[in-house]
Amino acid sequence: MPIGRSWSMNVFAALVVVALAAPLVVYPVFLMNVLCFALFACAFNLLIGYVGLLSFGHAMFFGFAAYISGHAVKSWGWDPLLGILIGTVVAAAMGLVAGAIAIRRQGIYFAMVTLALSQMVFFFCLQAKFTGGEDGIQAIPRRPLLGFIDIRNDFVLYYFVLLIFCIGFLIIYRTIHSPFGQVLKAIRENEARAISLGYAVDQFKLIAFVLSAALAGLAGATKAIVFQLASLTDVTWQMSGEVVLMTLVGGMGTVFGPIVGAAIIVSMQNYLSGFGEWVLVIQGVIFVTMVLLFRRGIVGEMIAFANRRWTAKRRQDELAIREVRPAE
Repeated sequence: MPIGRSWSMNVFAALVVVALAAPLVVYPVFLMNVLCFALFACAFNLLIGYVGLLSFGHAMFFGFAAYISGHAVKSWGWDPLLGILIGTVVAAAMGLVAGAIAIRRQGIYFAMVTLALSQMVFFFCLQAKFTGGEDGIQAIPRRPLLGFIDIRNDFVLYYFVLLIFCIGFLIIYRTIHSPFGQVLKAIRENEARAISLGYAVDQFKLIAFVLSAALAGLAGATKAIVFQLASLTDVTWQMSGEVVLMTLVGGMGTVFGPIVGAAIIVSMQNYLSGFGEWVLVIQGVIFVTMVLLFRRGIVGEMIAFANRRWTAKRRQDELAIREVRPAE
């Protein structure tokens, strides 16, 4: 049968089982980095893959939520969980404001508006006192989670991050497979027709934008706790470009594509760091190769191949049945 919801949930369950055992063979901090960026890419994919809105400014939610979370935990003495929640809420509020401005435009104009807003947030973070300027917020303490869970242990923190990722992923999965998600897909395919059917398109876009911003903020706030650092790197336009690259490499508009893309890009940055700036060149080559040879991304091409095989097999079975059926 074609790739569907049951298949997706089976794959997700298998991935969770692998993830539970992964820190036994792979460095937990590296895995947490992958999970944070995978959630960020999934949040971005919700917007571009299912609504058709290309944002060049998603780093403002990711990075600013990291600053808010880090400041709340370090300066206000908040519990890390509350720090992550406040970062997510602030990112959602930013998404509401930025989305209300950006959705008034379409196509490249929408992308440019989000980029301009992101640059405004970047310069605010550079000048604001609580962000630490170019130094960022360093040495964010890993206080006991809920007062008794010691997240100073990387293994304990890993499973907490995995739980956050699973919650964020399931929210996205439920969204895209709900009636609301079907409307989003209709807007992506033919916005004019969705309007003619009576849907308040701008409202649907805004809700999707806010949800995407909130989940991007959740990823950024979690990353700040993991690395005990919130810096300008996470709020630059380059970070927005990286999440676009992750989504396209893995497969835009697919459920698991952003996860695969994030794992590939983060792995390259980690294991090819010895090449210095040449890592960017390698990423560029991979991006061009993917666009030319795998236009649907890695997961997208795999799904398309599986569906073609299933369709071909079904046609063969139908022909075989016709051949053996006695003539009437």
